[in-house]
Amino acid sequence: MSRILITGATGFVGKAVIRDLRARGHTLSGTTRQADLAQGPDGVPLYHVPDLSVDADWSRIVAGADIVIHLAARAHVMREHEAGALKKYRATNRDGSCRLAAAAAAAGVKRFVFMSSVKAVGEETHSAPFNETDPPIPEDAYGISKWEAEQGLAEIATRTGLELVILRPPLVYGPEAKGNLLTLLRACARGWPLPLLGVDNRRSLVSAANLASAVGVSALDARAAGATFFVSDGEDISTADLLRRLAHHMGREPRLFSVPRSLLSLAYRLPGVGYKVRRLAGSLQVDSGAIRRRLDWTPPQSLENGLAEMAAWYVSTQGKLTGAMGRET
Repeated sequence: MSRILITGATGFVGKAVIRDLRARGHTLSGTTRQADLAQGPDGVPLYHVPDLSVDADWSRIVAGADIVIHLAARAHVMREHEAGALKKYRATNRDGSCRLAAAAAAAGVKRFVFMSSVKAVGEETHSAPFNETDPPIPEDAYGISKWEAEQGLAEIATRTGLELVILRPPLVYGPEAKGNLLTLLRACARGWPLPLLGVDNRRSLVSAANLASAVGVSALDARAAGATFFVSDGEDISTADLLRRLAHHMGREPRLFSVPRSLLSLAYRLPGVGYKVRRLAGSLQVDSGAIRRRLDWTPPQSLENGLAEMAAWYVSTQGKLTGAMGRET
């Protein structure tokens, strides 16, 4: 069994990764930003690392670890001003990740699994899903910082012999989801009308459980060394279909209506609005065939079951739905 350090162990994905690796019998430790938290899920011992952008002493944290799974990052903040955002993202996602990897290599860690993002490659697909041969063209500060981190980590791996595995997930969903997914869940629950009926886009998704499974095989399978993988559930759906399925699992009917495509095209160009419309109406697909072929990986959870699990979590934790459409208690 391996000794594995998981950064961001108390986060949305971190909790799922801990469950997966605990079930495999490995010895785990983690990091957290919460100063008063000594143990994580399943009693995993935690180190307090308040800020990845600061030059922290990682030596005692990585000491004795066989594998480091680096999940912690500065998350995508939509309202952040782009001019100042890139510096902040680079400090955490690029520089902080490289400092950790260098310390891990110096401590004799064998493998480093880095959680990157589809945004390291781009924001939208048109004729075909992204795959590992596509040239990265990140568009925002978050995506740029992740792509630059990948490059910095690859240089460290080449120089030190550290086995690097990079994972690029699309939108991750599941219980405890936040951000856009939480907004969509709320829209379904409250019956908000949304102008997405005529939108025929395609989005790749990955459940937290499936991503955790992919992290586990990437950390432990010898064939993963040096690889970069896109990871998804394998079933791409439109935003309208996503809303229909979520509403169904909540016992609701989605309130969708159509608007002329010319209006959507105009909305794409509106400052402060265009990126939101793009994330709802645009396509963003990934081809996860490489990890399936190379590591014989199969997602353990279907998209339908994953969406049902997330919808049930929302209903049970955010308030029971009343019989009246558009109300939530």
